[in-house]
Amino acid sequence: MTHRLLIADDEKNISEGLRLILDEEGYETATATDGDEAWELVRTGDFALVLADLHMPGIDGLELFARMRGESLDAEIIVITGDNTAASAVEAMRHGAYDYLTKPLDVERLKALIPKALEKYDVRTANKQLQKRLESLTRYGDMIGQSEEMRGVWGVIEAVAASNASVLIIGESGTGKELVARAIHNKSSRRKGPFVALNCGAFPREILENELFGHEKGAFTGAITEKAGAFEQADGGTLFLDEVAEMKSDIQVKLLRALEGRAFRRLGGKKEISVDIRVLSATNRNVQEALREGDLRDDLYHRLAVVPIVLPPLRDRPSDIRVLAEAFLSNFSDDLDKNIDGFSESAVEYMQTYSWPGNVRELKNAVERAVILARQPTIQATDMQPRHLALEEAEVRLPVGTSLADSSRQLTLKTFAFTGGDHGKTARILGIDEETLRERLLTYMQEPAGAA
Repeated sequence: MTHRLLIADDEKNISEGLRLILDEEGYETATATDGDEAWELVRTGDFALVLADLHMPGIDGLELFARMRGESLDAEIIVITGDNTAASAVEAMRHGAYDYLTKPLDVERLKALIPKALEKYDVRTANKQLQKRLESLTRYGDMIGQSEEMRGVWGVIEAVAASNASVLIIGESGTGKELVARAIHNKSSRRKGPFVALNCGAFPREILENELFGHEKGAFTGAITEKAGAFEQADGGTLFLDEVAEMKSDIQVKLLRALEGRAFRRLGGKKEISVDIRVLSATNRNVQEALREGDLRDDLYHRLAVVPIVLPPLRDRPSDIRVLAEAFLSNFSDDLDKNIDGFSESAVEYMQTYSWPGNVRELKNAVERAVILARQPTIQATDMQPRHLALEEAEVRLPVGTSLADSSRQLTLKTFAFTGGDHGKTARILGIDEETLRERLLTYMQEPAGAA
């Protein structure tokens, strides 16, 4: 890209001499011999850099600079001054000028300064263009929103996607952490490679190690064939580790070693397997609390969180609720072949005042249920409200004669379904810890009702 440069100096031999030098360097140049002419050119032309003498007829260099910043013109400024003390030039730099040159001009220094000033201009221009583009979006990948908070998240995704840096996505359950991970993958150079997601909190310790690294045939009883783990499956692409703070400490150590060397051994294996992967991870925990309590190793955290992204809960971005709800309504109306044309005022008021502890996932589930239950062409508050009574206050009915074991099974699965798959909330409601809950879910989901 060719940058346009303006040279503003009332000494014609200087302005013409600079024009010839910069033309030879491949820049497109224009000249002005006084401040008023320079201002007319700057405000009507697309200049990346202005070389301005401080002392010119008409408006001086400082006034030119002030007008440019007042009009939010992006061009960088290099000040030219014949003042040996350079006090005015330093003052201009305090207000944002890139640098200054004193007369007689050091041409070699000028040639070295210009590319650096133009690089700064390019970065700022690109950031402004990105911000403008993001401000016009209500969708980014599979994410929906219009709030400043979400545009900030999208900006970080844009910035980090092209790198290979590890990213830790922090947010409450239901905020869309996997959607962020997929957006990073889809915007990266790895987008044609696999995206492998593994929920580290869904497996007991022994099974999680196998899911991560795989095993060789005969590694343990029942290992009748070899199996590739998530690290191998993600080779050439992206590995997303969700609920990473739920791993046992010894698994965290093995994960750290694999991350540092991008190499590992399968269970029962002797040779190291090298992989080319990018690792993204997520947690719904308070990170500082997890570190303090020893649930997340400090060294693993720093390896995973080269770039942290914090996802705000839905209650902190209320302007997104209506946009999300309408998008979900359109999708579910089409899927269920129902002609629903919107939300009533009471439904909108309910959505805007409810706290949505389950975040976007809970809102999505609520809209889906409302579409199913709706008997009018417009969603009413009553279509949404009853399903959001706290389960602790609701009566759970089980068939007469249900065994204690099957009662436990049904209660656990119904509660898990009610919370939209939120392990933490389900465990709190049932009065058990999350590890016990995960063990029960693994058992209950693999056995038919009445088998216990």
